[in-house]
Amino acid sequence: MSKMKAFVVRAPKKYGIEYIDIPEPVNNEVLVKLETSGVCHTDLHIANFDWPRQPIYPMIPGHEGIGIVTKVGPMCTKIKVGDRVGIGYMYSACGHCEYCVSGKEILCPSKIVTSLVKPGTFAEYTIGHEDYVLPIPNNLDVLAGAPILCGGVTSYKALKQAKLKINDYVAIIGIGGLGHFAISYAKLMGLNIIAIDIDSKKLESAKSEGADGVFNANDPLIVEKIKELTNGGVHAVINTSVSTSSAYLGMYILRRAGKQVLVGVPPKDEKGNIEFPLPILGTISGEHHILGSVVGTRQDTKEALALGVKGIVSKVSQTVKLEEVSEVFEKLEKGELLGRAVIDFRANK
Repeated sequence: MSKMKAFVVRAPKKYGIEYIDIPEPVNNEVLVKLETSGVCHTDLHIANFDWPRQPIYPMIPGHEGIGIVTKVGPMCTKIKVGDRVGIGYMYSACGHCEYCVSGKEILCPSKIVTSLVKPGTFAEYTIGHEDYVLPIPNNLDVLAGAPILCGGVTSYKALKQAKLKINDYVAIIGIGGLGHFAISYAKLMGLNIIAIDIDSKKLESAKSEGADGVFNANDPLIVEKIKELTNGGVHAVINTSVSTSSAYLGMYILRRAGKQVLVGVPPKDEKGNIEFPLPILGTISGEHHILGSVVGTRQDTKEALALGVKGIVSKVSQTVKLEEVSEVFEKLEKGELLGRAVIDFRANK
């Protein structure tokens, strides 16, 4: 059987390049020869078992892949060899539960997740389900487009969840890959953008990309300053940070009836929990709302990709080879990566 190069995780913090068999598509599956794959912070958390759900080792991370279909399963009718498709977070869903039939398939209790259950996109080839791979527009840059399949659509959907109006104030906490995407999409929506982080370089980057105000989360007067600038607080917080304290801060900078949308997932604590203290009185008296937002549906992703075609949400900070993913993981762990890293499999030739 033919072999492929893959980034394989054998246990938390134990990973490297291996040569393994190229998978064979069955039923409604398609085999995709990858051109590019984004490196998401989620990949690091899953690989290192930072979250409560136990990964199935050995595993191949990655869920932001773009490539060409080279083979299809015997039951495929929608996708053909030669199609360019995207492989995202969701491998498949049941298709008939209350969430699937209402266009919210990402909430399907029976969904199967790429990388956590199915092998991901940190490999020269991967498998997708024909109903859930996404057609990639011909004029989409495959390097800039790959991170949209998770990072981009996650930020885009979170902003949709907030249901903001033009000229509303939105605070984006955490200016990493998701935060940069959120700034781009928020600009498109005509919002006034407040960027919050503890890294001065990331705040400078946010300012250069269009944030109307930037604040260091360690500033003891941050709440007062934001409320003064926004005349009472922001209409919504899009929280992409992996710090539980940021969620606490987010509640205090909301104006009355404001919403905090939680997107970033911090590592579990020593008890295996991921929690933050809630200011109950302020939440009640201000009629604040707390929402969760997880990735996006196929429709959300199509919309996010359509905006990506215009080239206005490209957040690729560096292009890497598969052999360099370990170094990207180190930067992510230290919070040193600005924007998004993307694996270019074409560079390995």
